[in-house]
Amino acid sequence: MSNTVLLLLDYVNDIVHPEGKLGGAGYAAQVTERDVLTKANQAALAARAANVPVIFVRVGFSPDYRECPEGSPLFSGAKQYGALALGGWATEIHAAIPVEASDYLITKHRVSAFYSTSLEAILRKLDTKTLLLGGVATNLVVQTTALAAHDRDYRVVILEDLCSAFTRQDHDGAIANLGNVAVIAKSSEIAGYL
Repeated sequence: MSNTVLLLLDYVNDIVHPEGKLGGAGYAAQVTERDVLTKANQAALAARAANVPVIFVRVGFSPDYRECPEGSPLFSGAKQYGALALGGWATEIHAAIPVEASDYLITKHRVSAFYSTSLEAILRKLDTKTLLLGGVATNLVVQTTALAAHDRDYRVVILEDLCSAFTRQDHDGAIANLGNVAVIAKSSEIAGYL
């Protein structure tokens, strides 16, 4: 069994689809311009072919938003606008990246994929040493998850072209900072990490 895991973060419809509540506000344009979804699906296919586990992590809240932090500048609008509600299209992984039965799917209620989720237990069970990361947004879920993974002594590899943010500047700034805690690579180089 490989000691590598591909971690795909927040590719939910509300964020990456043009008709999503956040995607329509700008994220989807950057995702489309960078062809992120196609590259993420190719990375998932390559990982599965190499018997490397694929873990999808999605952000979402119960329909009554009981887990949503009201004081958060980032999440405070979710309830108001009905965004990121679990149980429907909004928090499903975009159809361009089909989730397979062999994949893991974790739901989170905060920015980091590690905070109050089963991610760390799954990684331990898989004897993970290296995490390959991609997701939206680069400066939010990718950055916080990469930092948390680094501090848990995982080798972190950011697949830069699987990431996007609200603006190209947000993405580039996060990638520049993440070079301090992670290897920055392209998805075309994934075979070297599997």
